[in-house]
Amino acid sequence: MMFKIGDRAVYPGQGVTEITGIESKQISGNTEVLYMLNVLNTNRKIMIPVSKVHSVGLRKVIGNMEVDRIYRMLKDRSMQVSHQTWNRRYRSYVEKLNNGSIFDIAEVLRDLSLLKSTKALSFGERKMLDQARTLLVKELSVARATEEGDIAQELDAIFTIPGVVAEGATD
Repeated sequence: MMFKIGDRAVYPGQGVTEITGIESKQISGNTEVLYMLNVLNTNRKIMIPVSKVHSVGLRKVIGNMEVDRIYRMLKDRSMQVSHQTWNRRYRSYVEKLNNGSIFDIAEVLRDLSLLKSTKALSFGERKMLDQARTLLVKELSVARATEEGDIAQELDAIFTIPGVVAEGATD
């Protein structure tokens, strides 16, 4: 088995989970060994057959090398903001958020944050930006054993443009 009770794992689209149990259950006449997961900071519980771990994309939390790579990606301004129609961009971002790759999630956060600095985002894009940020903050905080608030401040600093007041901020 890949995980043991107490391990942290990332479930695509849901974020960081904790393995709270490993149980055998009868499903459609077959005995399946299941990981019992709790999504951190929520009441959501997920059961995943051990045999389906790879197909659903359950993976270990990233390590220090990946954390450094994520921060370099977020700071990279050499990329071009996509000029696709919003609905094509949206579909592409949904796919990236749901595939479970932390690098794709970071790319969605970076791209939408940069796009937000040049134009208003649609409601769906704003919601997606929030989802990418939440997923990234949670995983980075677990990977670095740091408070989520500290990670959120670091991400805010990366995307803050000097001299521009953040949306919704007051003096």
